[in-house]
Amino acid sequence: MINSSHSQTIIRPRITEKSSFLSESSNVYTFEIAKNATKHSVSQAIKALYKFNPIKVSIVNLPAKKILVRGKPGTKQAVKKALVYLKKGDKIEFV
Repeated sequence: MINSSHSQTIIRPRITEKSSFLSESSNVYTFEIAKNATKHSVSQAIKALYKFNPIKVSIVNLPAKKILVRGKPGTKQAVKKALVYLKKGDKIEFV
């Protein structure tokens, strides 16, 4: 049974060109996480949701940015992301 706090810790996988390259070459997976999430809670959520034991978890806070959208000012939302390092044989499939 999956604890609801685990699904609230990890919001979604962050699939970008850079994260795809990291997952293929270094076995590092990137996830968007909740603002109050810690390294320990992310590690527990990965164990519960994907059945893998992470070697290491790094957390990065990306600040909000001002951008122009079709000539009008806007903002990119601030995001907290986690880089999850797995052993060589482990692989998470995002379908």
